[in-house]
Amino acid sequence: MDDDSAEIELLEQNLNKTHQISQRMTSILTNFDTRLVKLEKSILPLYNSTQKLKQRAHNIDRALLKIDEVASSQDGIAVEEGLILRGPQLGQLDAYIDILERLNAAIAFKSSDADSRDMARLFETGAKKLSQLYTKLVAEGSSGSPPVSGLAFMLTEFPPSLMSSLTPLVAFLRTLPLPSTHPSHLAASAILNTLKDAQRGYADMRGNWSRKALEMHSRRVIDRAETLDGVAAGKEFSLWIDSLLRVTETEYTLLAELAPLSSNTLIASTYDTLLTPLLTLFTDTLSSLTSLIKRSLHKYTFHALSAFSALSMSQSRWESVLARRGREGNELRDGLNAIRGVCLRSFPELLADLKLAAVGKGGSDLSVSLADITISTVQYLNRIPDVQDAVGSALSALGDGNWRMGDGKQVGKTAKSNSVEVKEKVLIQHFVYDVMNTLIGSLTTLSRTQRRPPFGSVFLLNNISHLVSHLVLRPTNPNTPSLLSKPTIDFLTSSWRTAKAGYFDANFSPLMQALADDTRDKTSGSGWKAAAKEKFTRFYDLLEEVGERHRMAKVLDEDPEERSAVGEEVVKLVVPSLQRFMQKQKEREFSKNPQKYIKLSPEEVESRIRNFYN
Repeated sequence: MDDDSAEIELLEQNLNKTHQISQRMTSILTNFDTRLVKLEKSILPLYNSTQKLKQRAHNIDRALLKIDEVASSQDGIAVEEGLILRGPQLGQLDAYIDILERLNAAIAFKSSDADSRDMARLFETGAKKLSQLYTKLVAEGSSGSPPVSGLAFMLTEFPPSLMSSLTPLVAFLRTLPLPSTHPSHLAASAILNTLKDAQRGYADMRGNWSRKALEMHSRRVIDRAETLDGVAAGKEFSLWIDSLLRVTETEYTLLAELAPLSSNTLIASTYDTLLTPLLTLFTDTLSSLTSLIKRSLHKYTFHALSAFSALSMSQSRWESVLARRGREGNELRDGLNAIRGVCLRSFPELLADLKLAAVGKGGSDLSVSLADITISTVQYLNRIPDVQDAVGSALSALGDGNWRMGDGKQVGKTAKSNSVEVKEKVLIQHFVYDVMNTLIGSLTTLSRTQRRPPFGSVFLLNNISHLVSHLVLRPTNPNTPSLLSKPTIDFLTSSWRTAKAGYFDANFSPLMQALADDTRDKTSGSGWKAAAKEKFTRFYDLLEEVGERHRMAKVLDEDPEERSAVGEEVVKLVVPSLQRFMQKQKEREFSKNPQKYIKLSPEEVESRIRNFYN
């Protein structure tokens, strides 16, 4: 027991000593931790400062290294000056551009103004050499004779080989210092003037090249216009305008790619310079065409209408092209107004020509052929559908009925119906009606001027038949009947019936009158016999005269079907009357020898009449 107590006491003593030692160690560690915190607070600012100094030292080392590089490159600039003055060589453009880039970088690090000015002048010289190369390459792509491909215009692209050389050159020229981007650069102003000159030269060369490419086709359009049909000539003129617009659009795209100065203002100004030769060519071409038309408006009416149609269709494209050049002015609109004035004149002049034709001679007294005004009018009306838009627009501008100059109409106002402007197609129908009315009036007058009315009646019948056949029944243009209003068709039909009645009256009324009863037929004695004999004699004499006339004057020569129908009507008119008269006189025994006076039987008369129309 005592031993156990002694051991326990010893353990308690050892435990107390261990506890005391632990407390002293804890105190020492706490004190050490406090000192470490104080040390860290003292060292941290010094550490931060040291890091900043190290970064500054690194930047200084890099700057010194760059300065050493630039300084070392300056040693080579003196050697490269000769290369700059010599200019860029073929296949060495990239090397030349590298030299200029190093030279431009060196300008900023020169310590003296004198050195900077010298290097700026050298850099300016290099920029001028590159501009000269640019101009040379553009000139090569804009020289020689444009290709020719028959009547068609061939649009040629800028040579790809030159394009591959120009693309990197233009890319570098656009990076050169300019007053707007590098106001303090000593060479900026001179470089700007150099690039402006180069760009102006580009516009002159490309504009003249494009004009040369189009000029030959322009001359061909004018030369062929004198011999071609008006509609065909108008189509060629339309194709030429389309070629002109395609050239202007292509050149604008090329300019946007190759212009050294690519600001919108300078592009617009350069494009305007480029377009000047083309617009001058357009104005000259249209002026030549207009002069040709004015020389004989009657002959070249459809040239004017076709040209007006071509200009109208191109107006929207033209305006989009002109909007890119940055200034006012529209040469196509001016030309359109000029050609519109010519077109407006053509309508009243056509009616005036038709009226004047009635005053002149319609040919010899025995002529029954188609009048020139008939043929030309039919051709005119059959060509209207090909330029219907131009005719409708011009008539709308002239005003409904204002083509009848001197008829009491007030020129300059468009007729209206229920406060709505008359549609263009209706205006054309009104105009066609007036043309028909005037033409048939002149033809009627011409038919009456012949000293032998039967020939005049055949003349009128042939001409009106031609109108009906070629405008209503069998028009050469299937769209022509749509331009004939119901009043026009009714008027033509009525005129045809009137002309046919006049033909019957002038040629066969004497025959019918020869068979008509008269007062002597009612008398007793031998007087009526003598009258009957005289009538038979006169009838056959007149029939022979009519036959001779029809051998000289062909009736409806170009329309066998209608000619046969007219012959049938004549047979029905003459033969039954002859049969009745012959039967009546035979029953009354007008002669002991009737065959002496009845030279031809009704069947033979019928056969002879039918022969008139074979």
